[in-house]
Amino acid sequence: MKPIRTLLADDHTIVREGLRALLSCDKDIEIVGEATDGRQAIELATELQPDVVVMDIAMPHLNGLEAAGKLHLLFPKIRIIILSAHSDDAYVDRVVAIGAAGFLIKQNSAQILAKAVHEVTTGRTFYCPQVAKRLRDHYQTLDKDGGMMIRKATGLTSRELEVIQLVAEGHANKQVASELKISIKTVEKHRQHLMDKLNIHDTAGLTRYAISQGIIESSVQVTIV
Repeated sequence: MKPIRTLLADDHTIVREGLRALLSCDKDIEIVGEATDGRQAIELATELQPDVVVMDIAMPHLNGLEAAGKLHLLFPKIRIIILSAHSDDAYVDRVVAIGAAGFLIKQNSAQILAKAVHEVTTGRTFYCPQVAKRLRDHYQTLDKDGGMMIRKATGLTSRELEVIQLVAEGHANKQVASELKISIKTVEKHRQHLMDKLNIHDTAGLTRYAISQGIIESSVQVTIV
């Protein structure tokens, strides 16, 4: 049996080292790469084609949820496990909606993470007990075909989510334009459209909204005035 080729994505070196050490104890799991933000995770996944990506949510430049959504569209066979310090409804909602195969909180044990890696490679999904309970309690609304209906957390497009994250992280328009490889005028249009759509009138309001919707975690160092 071939080892499960796994990519780790977390902006904290100590966390990545810990994840590597924990998962490397399993002879059937091979760590093939490490990414420090969502954009690098997509680049490395494109290059390495891992079986599984273990992805933190709160990362700079492009958060784990947005990166996971893009990866799922580009490479649907790559299985993505989201890691978070929180299991709030907004996070659970978005993790399911983007097509991630698993969701664990960082308080879970190493054994649960290793089990999740094995489970998702078989085509199944894996949610830690805390998240599974939330899904049972809050998201078991069925549509007429019997499928689960998942509320879209924000109603924003993928590009708008990218812009609002960078703005909420404190990046100026010029930095956002450089990061997304678009013009400053396009960034300004996106910001104005965001404010009009959300009925928010300043950057501080966009930042509060980003935190409340799980686009960035409240632990991210931002200044709200």
